[in-house]
Amino acid sequence: MMTLTVVGSINIDHVIRLAQFPRPGETLTGSDYQIVPGGKGANQAVAAARAGAQTHFIACVGDDALAKTLVEGFVADGIDTQAIESISGVNTGVALIQVNNEGENTISLAAGANARLTPEQLQRHSGGLACEQLLLQLEIPLETNIAAAAQAKAQGARVVLNPAPAQTLPDTLLSLVDMITPNETEAERLTGIRVKDDAAAAQAAAALHAKGINTVIITLGARGVWLSEQGKPGQLIAGFKVNAIDTTAAGDTFNGALLAALQQQQPLMAAVRFAQAAAALSVTRHGAQTSIPYLADIQALLDAN
Repeated sequence: MMTLTVVGSINIDHVIRLAQFPRPGETLTGSDYQIVPGGKGANQAVAAARAGAQTHFIACVGDDALAKTLVEGFVADGIDTQAIESISGVNTGVALIQVNNEGENTISLAAGANARLTPEQLQRHSGGLACEQLLLQLEIPLETNIAAAAQAKAQGARVVLNPAPAQTLPDTLLSLVDMITPNETEAERLTGIRVKDDAAAAQAAAALHAKGINTVIITLGARGVWLSEQGKPGQLIAGFKVNAIDTTAAGDTFNGALLAALQQQQPLMAAVRFAQAAAALSVTRHGAQTSIPYLADIQALLDAN
């Protein structure tokens, strides 16, 4: 079985539900306020572990009251947490999330301890980078992602980047990536191509292949995903039809489940379908990690379709 290491963020999510998002200067009364565990790195590590992957997580929390509870939750999911460091004098990362009646969300972040996940700290846990798969996102310092990718790649790992939240990235990082999983907004930010249809998705994928990335998976929300491998025609893989009530962590669930399926040696197409099933289940539930399904539920949805 392949080993999987996730390097990334841990957040405490403050979630409030609203009929619609407020306009500038407008105050709206919401409902169902919750404090739940989140962060792209943590969500993806949890998604991978619940989908059956042996998962090692390199991250930081603060010295606030909830940090210990977060780490205990990762342990309960079977994640190796030895490389999660507690940073004194700072808070754990925070996300302020609004969810509207259509299940869409807006998210504001304060990095907190995530900003302390530096290349120097990474060196203290370099054993975790002797892995076969490395999963990265963009809620930690860019130089840390580059250092992690370079070290893991040098040891033969498949480097997978979920380029979220959207930002411009240097070729220094992209040249180390074997697989990239942007959504439409992130793909446009990286390529300058607006992914409005299949032809545009193919163009964006080609631009990313030109950076040296072998596999491009552009997530398209309810439409499914565009899968493109270097040297092969790209294709749209339709998603599952479900009643979405909250899209928070759907992309993270997709990424974690995808790596779990690949760890189990599933072919890429089957791994994508497995990840789509996991993401589809997640949008039918509220919250970030509270929405992430377990292996049995994912398999049940696949079997039913």
